[in-house]
Amino acid sequence: MARIIEKTNLNDNTIKFVVKAPAIAKKALPGQFIILRLDEKGERVPFTISSTDDENVTIIVQIVGGTTMRMNALKAGDGFLDFVGPLGKPTELDYLKGKNVCVVGGGLGTAIAYPQAKYLHEIGANVDVIMGFKNKDIIILEDELKASSDNLYITTDDGSYGRQGFVTQVLEDLIKEGKEYDHVLTIGPAIMMKNVVNVTRPHDIPTTVSMNSIMVDGTGMCGCCRLTVGGEMKFACVDGPDFDGFLVDFDEAMNRSRNYATEERDHICNLTGEVRNG
Repeated sequence: MARIIEKTNLNDNTIKFVVKAPAIAKKALPGQFIILRLDEKGERVPFTISSTDDENVTIIVQIVGGTTMRMNALKAGDGFLDFVGPLGKPTELDYLKGKNVCVVGGGLGTAIAYPQAKYLHEIGANVDVIMGFKNKDIIILEDELKASSDNLYITTDDGSYGRQGFVTQVLEDLIKEGKEYDHVLTIGPAIMMKNVVNVTRPHDIPTTVSMNSIMVDGTGMCGCCRLTVGGEMKFACVDGPDFDGFLVDFDEAMNRSRNYATEERDHICNLTGEVRNG
């Protein structure tokens, strides 16, 4: 069992868990993920590794479904029955040393963007970070991202902090102002990543997207995380989760992500005792 060393509420619906998992911590690289299971009857859920030290792995969790609601009830000293990783291919970053890079994230994607920005900054890339949130109350990792970038831009949908609007507006303005990016990495909701690609494509700026989809086994056997990239079927768990954003069929990916919405609502209703309408 993987023991929880620390649990911190970053805001009302986002939790940071520090988990003792030395075998994973020693091997994990930016972009990789773990799959955990709470107990013998629990579902297998993937979470991107936010950071590591010599013995511990940090994951950041948004409370959106049945399993994450149960995770919110855990405390330091509790543990996960299964905690498996590192899985997936690491993000290819070393070739960007000395290059101009923009990391664009949205919401919980910030937790995935942080280790990438930090690694890039440490190897000597010139790093701009653009992060978008619905409002100021759900902003996470601001101080960490400031320390891991040359420039940090924050947007909120309602204008309660930073610039009002979307990350794509900031990215487009920076490009128009003369920023010459060698690469853009974007992590967040699929619609946000699709729109980032729509900004970078006309300027021919290579763009990497992180396709963190529904997964079950994390080994490519179940097929839940399949998507179309360049006209070919790929699996996010073993071929990704990073892909060339110009080649991803986002519309297909977004349609598939909604396949289990009814089952997830039913699971939440069972946990809370609520009655689902519709």
